[in-house]
Parts: sequence; C-alpha cells; structure tokens
Amino acid sequence: MIDMPPLQFAETNGIRMGFYEAGPRTDTPPVVLCHGWPELAFSWRHQIKALGDAGIRVIAPDQRGYGATDRPEPVEAYDMEHLTGDLIGLLDHLKIDKAIFVGHDWGGFVVWQMPLRHAARVAGVVGVNTPHWDRAPMDPIALFRQRFGDHMYIVQFQDPSREPDKIFGSRVEQTFDAFMRKPVARPPGAPEEQPIAGVGASARLNLAFPQMIANYDAKHDPRIPILSAEEKKVFVDTFTKTGFTGGINWYRNFTRNWERSAGLDHHVRVPALMIMAENDAVLPPSAADGMERLVPDLEKYLVRDSGHWTQQEKPDEVSAKLIEWRRKRFG
Repeated sequence: MIDMPPLQFAETNGIRMGFYEAGPRTDTPPVVLCHGWPELAFSWRHQIKALGDAGIRVIAPDQRGYGATDRPEPVEAYDMEHLTGDLIGLLDHLKIDKAIFVGHDWGGFVVWQMPLRHAARVAGVVGVNTPHWDRAPMDPIALFRQRFGDHMYIVQFQDPSREPDKIFGSRVEQTFDAFMRKPVARPPGAPEEQPIAGVGASARLNLAFPQMIANYDAKHDPRIPILSAEEKKVFVDTFTKTGFTGGINWYRNFTRNWERSAGLDHHVRVPALMIMAENDAVLPPSAADGMERLVPDLEKYLVRDSGHWTQQEKPDEVSAKLIEWRRKRFG
C-alpha cells in the first residue's frame, strides 16, 4: 500500500498547483521537497512519511507542468522566474514565512536559485545530487553541444519539432522501465557509462535518452528496478495523462535562464546541505567539487551504492540525513 497524504491545491503565480503535506503545521521552518524530471511529488513519498512522522512539517508539490499541477502552453512560462515564483506563491498560500527547500535533479537547480532570488523566504537549502554552480561562461546549450554533440538529450530537447516529447509520450512504460533502475555496480577504475541493453555505445556516451528509450527492451535489461509494480503504475498513469512536454519545457529555458541571470549574485548565504550519490553518472559527486566557494555554510554527505534516483533508491538513508541536518541546524 502506498502511503501518501491527500492531494491539496493552491492558487499560485497564475497556476493551480497540486501538493501534499504531512507533519504538524506548527513546526517551523517547514521543508519543501522539489522533484526533478521525469518525476512527481510522489518521488518523495518515503521522505514525506518519514519527516512527517518525525514531527517535521513537510510539503511536496507537483511542480509546474507536472502531475496535478497546471501545464501552461508558452515555453517561457517555465523559466526560472516562474519556477521559483511558484514556490513563493505556495508559501503565501500556506501563510509560511520561510522554508527549507530540498531539490533533486531539476528541483535541485530550482532550490539553489531560491536564496539568490527570494532570500527573505529561504531558511536553508538541500541539493540532492544537484550541486550549485556559478553562472556558466557561455550559453549552456552551446556548452552541451560542444561537449556532448547534437544527440545529447538536453540539446535534442531544444528542437521545436518536439520529437523527444513524442518518443517518451508514446512509450511511457518503457521510459520508466528504462530510467528507474539501479545502475550496474562497476569495479573501481571502470568507466562511468553503463551498458543498457539494445542501445548503442554512441547513444549512451552522448546521453541520447530519446533514442535509448525508442530502442529499449526491458526483457534484456539486467539492472534492478527501483519501483514496485504499484509505484511504477503511479508514474505511468500520470505521464500517460499529462505527457512529458511540461517537464521538458524546463530544459527549453536553459538559454533564457542563463541570459536573464546576468548580474545575479550566485553566493548562497543560508545553511546548506549537499547530498551526493556515489554512482550517479549524470550528476556525479565530483560535480559538487568547489561548491564551498559559493556556499560557505555547507555540509556534504555521500550516499554510497546509489544511482541517480537517490531518495527512492536509498529512502531511509536520505530521510535520516534530512531529519538529522534539519534538527541540528534548526532545532
């Protein structure tokens, strides 16, 4: 049985946002959990229960474009100003002054922006796998293209034909079968790319996820799934209904976000925690090297034997660390 609190709704920043809440409303500062792509508030189901049971107020929204939350049509409606503004509107709706923002994957990029753009509303920040970086020296899409080539998934997502959206949308179960698995444990010194059945080396090396999904067959995949059949059904049913365009539109704002962040001070001046996953091939622990320069009040914590979906692969460890850090820093 999947244990999730009842779905609630907030009118925020011009959209209706679905969210879940647990723990005592008197607890401050509350913890806001922000998911990544292609995920949902449901990705935090283990932490919602653990933090709520520990007496911590916890809130997990389906973010703009996802799940029970609205999916505006214009691509620009998914830029960083909108994504951070949605979370401020959620605090306003709940009459919360300040919160600790926790983000995984794309949610991590959003929560690291919160203290830069809305400092008065942020008590602390936790990145799960996603580190905080300074503003890139050039347009990130040009950087990705230079480093990984045109087949890298984020570069492909810029294509106005929306071909990747169609590939994922027509193979929803395949998408979650392929993504939501533990990585193959690799011997020390072995390269980070993991062989995935039916996918050529070039697709893996270029992070060509649409092609990987188009050619994927779960029957030949030796990796262990991290979702039960019941959990997978939640993702598959939701994305079958919503499609993937809302979430992919976040990626279509990389250039816009970069252009509009010129002049923004990238120093984070609140207590921060960086949770890293040992075997995340996309956001490896090394990606967090040197973060201390921008985030002076930083604690780092490594989750061993976990791939990219850390809060679902190692739920008890992630929950315990969040509870321990929250109590240590905020009482």
